[in-house]
Amino acid sequence: MRPFKLFLFLFLTATLQISAQGRYEWKEATSGGYTYRYVTGDPMQARYYTLKNGLTVIFSVNKKEPRIQTLIGIRAGSNSDPKDHTGLAHYLEHLLFKGTAQYGSLDWAKEKPYLDQIEGLYDTYNQTTDPELRKGLYRQIDSVSGLAAKYAIANEYDKMMSNMGAQGTNAHTWVEETVYEEDIPSNSIDKFLSVQAERFRDPQFRIFHTELEAVYEEKNRGLDNDGRRMYEKMLETLFPTHNYGQQSTIGTVEHLKNPSLKAIRKFYNEYYVPNNMAIIFAGDFDPDYVIRRIDEKFSYMQPKPVQEYKAPVEAPITAPIVKEVFGPDAENVNLAFRMPGALDTKNAVMLTVISQILSNGKAGLLDLNLNKQQKVLGAGVSTLPWKDYTVFALSGRAKQGQSLDEVKDLLLGQLDILRKGEFDETLITAIVNNFKLYEIQGLESNGNRANSLMDAFIKHRGENWLHDVAYIDDMGKVTKQQIVAFANEYLVDNYVLLYKRKGEDKDIEKVDKPPITPVEVNRDAQSEFLRTVSAMPATPVKPQWLDYSKDIQKGKAGHADMLYVQNKDNSLFRLYYRFDMGAWSNKKLPLAAQYLQFLGTDKYSSEEISKQFYNIACSFNIAAGSEETTISISGLQENFDKAVELFDHLLLNCKADEAVLDGFRNRILKQRADNKLNKGQILNGLRSYATYGPRNPFNNQLSNEELEAVTAAELAALLHDLPAYRHTVIYYGPQSLSAASAAVKRLHHVPSSFKAYPVAQQFEKTTQAASKVYFADYDMVQAEVSWVRNGNPYDPSHTAVVNLFNNYFGGGMGSIVFQTIRESKALAYSTYAYYAAPNKKNDRYAIMAYVGSQADKVNEAIAGMNELLNALPQSEKAFETARSSMKKDIETERITQDGIIFSYLSAQKLGLDKDIRKSVYESIDKLTFDDIKQLHQQNIAGKPYSYCILASESRLKPEDLKQYGEVQKVSLEEIFGY
Repeated sequence: MRPFKLFLFLFLTATLQISAQGRYEWKEATSGGYTYRYVTGDPMQARYYTLKNGLTVIFSVNKKEPRIQTLIGIRAGSNSDPKDHTGLAHYLEHLLFKGTAQYGSLDWAKEKPYLDQIEGLYDTYNQTTDPELRKGLYRQIDSVSGLAAKYAIANEYDKMMSNMGAQGTNAHTWVEETVYEEDIPSNSIDKFLSVQAERFRDPQFRIFHTELEAVYEEKNRGLDNDGRRMYEKMLETLFPTHNYGQQSTIGTVEHLKNPSLKAIRKFYNEYYVPNNMAIIFAGDFDPDYVIRRIDEKFSYMQPKPVQEYKAPVEAPITAPIVKEVFGPDAENVNLAFRMPGALDTKNAVMLTVISQILSNGKAGLLDLNLNKQQKVLGAGVSTLPWKDYTVFALSGRAKQGQSLDEVKDLLLGQLDILRKGEFDETLITAIVNNFKLYEIQGLESNGNRANSLMDAFIKHRGENWLHDVAYIDDMGKVTKQQIVAFANEYLVDNYVLLYKRKGEDKDIEKVDKPPITPVEVNRDAQSEFLRTVSAMPATPVKPQWLDYSKDIQKGKAGHADMLYVQNKDNSLFRLYYRFDMGAWSNKKLPLAAQYLQFLGTDKYSSEEISKQFYNIACSFNIAAGSEETTISISGLQENFDKAVELFDHLLLNCKADEAVLDGFRNRILKQRADNKLNKGQILNGLRSYATYGPRNPFNNQLSNEELEAVTAAELAALLHDLPAYRHTVIYYGPQSLSAASAAVKRLHHVPSSFKAYPVAQQFEKTTQAASKVYFADYDMVQAEVSWVRNGNPYDPSHTAVVNLFNNYFGGGMGSIVFQTIRESKALAYSTYAYYAAPNKKNDRYAIMAYVGSQADKVNEAIAGMNELLNALPQSEKAFETARSSMKKDIETERITQDGIIFSYLSAQKLGLDKDIRKSVYESIDKLTFDDIKQLHQQNIAGKPYSYCILASESRLKPEDLKQYGEVQKVSLEEIFGY
């Protein structure tokens, strides 16, 4: 939904690095008539081209699957917004999806005069202050917009992208960037480039006032998000003069109310120029062909001088600055430091090492001294490595009975340890080894490749890519002495201290909803441009099906069954022990799984075990779900034996510790209290309550009294006993089946016979005989509305029509639901609806729908969704787009690695023995609109629903909801079970 995003890249893009020497050098090469630069030793083998007009093009080829992650980035974000029109870059990002004179319009000659008139009206509106005059102007804007919309084709961009099989259609705006994102099939390159070249040629700002309302909703959702408000308060305080703190990306309320299309066009003309843009491809393609096609398609662009934002120098912070933010969510504390920016490559790499020494998830100072010892509910480190400055922040949450000031003192205590150098220097070596692991993992993903390259372009136009490639080597050169010196210079009393406290923020000002008349969306209309793009030839891609009997090898690891797929790509392994029991079999099992991370054995303390895993770049996890429990161990194959043996030792020999359990119980009780303050958790629980009734999977957990009665001995016994139950061993790694089987047999304890699983509880979905409203009170401006209805039992023969229906009805930005609720009626920023298939054969389908809107728009939003649930709009063009998109998705999908095994296990659970995608694919062309209409009529239309509504009683009275059915106010205790 094109949300504003915060990008924190895990590796490669986290920072820029100090100068590299030796095996990393810039080189030049020519291929296919084009010269490019590359860095020797680059694992991505990135090619850097600069076209004649200054356009940067960057490629990274990865033949893993026939898809390409594409990014088109502009080096301008909210930093570049005019002071009197903040939020403008973000507005423009939304408008780049509205089309041009060539597409998105039924008749450009007739539409253009109305668009010109709307632009003039907004200009007048922008300069008018009298409230009554503004209302009259907005009525004119609304009226003319309705006339203009009769010639507009809503979402035609999304339709074209769906037609060619694109996925992940999105964009984001941040402080220094605006980036447009598409994941396309490898055979759609020409179609993609044709659309993008036209998209950036001359964008037209049609259907503006409904899109404006979507931005209003996005702003209001941010006002209901305590984390977002903490983030904005942090930046505002750290940067009293720099735009990082003075101009929020989404804009001020006052500026959002007064948009200027002329100012938006001016921004576009100034910054959307080739010498300020990059096109990035990561995936399966021929670089010589693609660079030629990009050059041909984008040569019309002419370079212009770009006025980059000139950053002011902030005055040093010489003493702690204290700020508070109030809101309904859980309390926490943050310490934020203003550091040298990412362009200071030497200090940037130092910050990365320091952040890992403090917190790396296993063996950092915060990990071992605070989290592992349960001195706080949770603590961590985050960085925002921007060009001019980097934000370096420590955060902590209080456990039960602990003040935020106590958490603050504990965080400062860890910084004091850092400044004194009271840490093991070998930790730096371990950090480097783990980043080698991250690099290997990251290379598997086209998204990681593309985002790394884009981040480098935004920060320094890619000129320092050599330093990025040398990232891990340069980290290894950092010494303990340098770290201590840096910490004593930069991490002292120069911080902003932010307290997130529970309470009402009386200063929140929402963006009021203007009156908007629904506009035409012309679903069945198509521009000539769309028809031309659709007719462009594309080499067919043959789908690939799994053959479980051939793609998975089976063996034994002692008495346990073993499923095996070999990793032929790199040196990583992933090992799993999978048990067919979970929380439904024993509510204490998830508790025991979490408890293990705090336990030691007769040989090692818990801290020593964490250090050992981190030192060998391996990790473990126990995930106890509803009906399955999965133990996973992963890392570098060279350390397979050490990791598997160490985990088995921990599981079989962990020592019960009542003091540790007391601390763990305290933290759980505080987390439970915090969950009751989190609107996402509350809404999830409310949906489960509506789906299953008062006794449901969400609240299937120990009561607080039962939790208090649990002993350390019984949790340790549960863990010791776990391998005695039947489990399947899953291995994905470089070893042969025989070698992996022998190694697991030697290192992992498997009994000669397995114990029977305990009898599991069963939760049956309810049958809605009449519509009912389940209401929960929460202090917020927004209202969250979900529709739930349980349907018929699972039938695999319905899979194709169910998937096609979801594609058509409510599965994306080109769907009927999104077009109607957001594009036409401007009732919500976020909305969806789908017919959800179960994950096991004896379960039932469920209809799920959602609208997040302003509380004063709830009745309109509910009416809008109900209309769609009861009467399915017919659009042959939208249906063909949904069908085409579905086919191309299947054709280019490649299930690989351990995904093959988990696909097999999921199929088994549904009672299937084959890859169901094959039968689905073969059915697609036979399906007609009547098929999805029949599904809609039989399972969705005219049915009673459970309405799950989360809102503030001060804004939405439960008694006002009786028109939708009997109203039941559900308490937090009923929702959570404690």
